Amino acid sequence: MTDDVVIGPLDLAARVDEALDVQAHAFGLSDDEVAVRRQIVLRHLTYPGARAFGATTPEDRLVGFVYGMPNDRRHWWSTVVEPYLRGRRLDGWLDDSFVITELHVHPSHQNRGIGRTLITTITEGVAEPRSILSAIDVESPARGLYRSLGYTDLARRVLFPSAAMPYAVMGAPLPLPRRV
Repeated sequence: MTDDVVIGPLDLAARVDEALDVQAHAFGLSDDEVAVRRQIVLRHLTYPGARAFGATTPEDRLVGFVYGMPNDRRHWWSTVVEPYLRGRRLDGWLDDSFVITELHVHPSHQNRGIGRTLITTITEGVAEPRSILSAIDVESPARGLYRSLGYTDLARRVLFPSAAMPYAVMGAPLPLPRRV
């Protein structure tokens, strides 16, 4: 990771618009999608155990962020992925897991170890013995990162309502390795 970026706790509610700008650039979101996600992020931050970390430049520009929380089977995401996991007898992963809800790094700062540091930092010290997440089900640098951290595919071709592409659900034991 470069010396000019600092990873630390993030008041995501106060910086939600900056974070969503990073996500929009990294993920190619429209203004309408950003508006919907803003409400989702703010709601997620009210859940018990929700936490966020950011990557900032010396000028305090947010260039990456991650947030997540202990998983709850009653949350929308879990209700969508549960049948896919149950079909493979892996729905136990929904219990005692810390879910990585979003992890994004601005394209101008990718491939510097920022994503790796964000995800290892947020999962450090959580009570849950494992972590789960979903990622677009294509070979990508993000999926390569998750695999290098010990995440494996639990389910593939998971269809979320209104998502254009299928997703993979991935899980890993905690703690995640700090270095490759």
